[in-house]
Amino acid sequence: MNTNVDLHQLIEAVGDAVIVSDANEKIVLWNPAATRIFGYTEQEALGKTLDLIVPERQRQRHSEGYMKSMETGTTRYGTSLLKVPAKHKDGSTLSIAFTVGILFDGEQKANGVVAIIRDETARFAEERALKK
Repeated sequence: MNTNVDLHQLIEAVGDAVIVSDANEKIVLWNPAATRIFGYTEQEALGKTLDLIVPERQRQRHSEGYMKSMETGTTRYGTSLLKVPAKHKDGSTLSIAFTVGILFDGEQKANGVVAIIRDETARFAEERALKK
């Protein structure tokens, strides 16, 4: 078996969104699954901030947490699966589940975040319907 995995090919092939943002919340990596889930093309997303997909009412809390993670090099969520609302290009609200990881430069200073994101909108709607 060839273990020399092409990371670019892996990121392009996975069914979950892979989004990487820099220390200033600017998107630097946006895979095809991110386009499928959020509606923005890679060209539309790259260089924009995460406000692109963070709903208005969550933005301040999100930015404060993000900056704290860049300062401390840690996230209070660890490897927990986070479930939050997100925003689609068409303005609709999505229910997403994701994990985050902090990325570091050569001096071990936090310089970005990677998020692996799954669209749970349909499943959450089914759960709500069942509860009723």
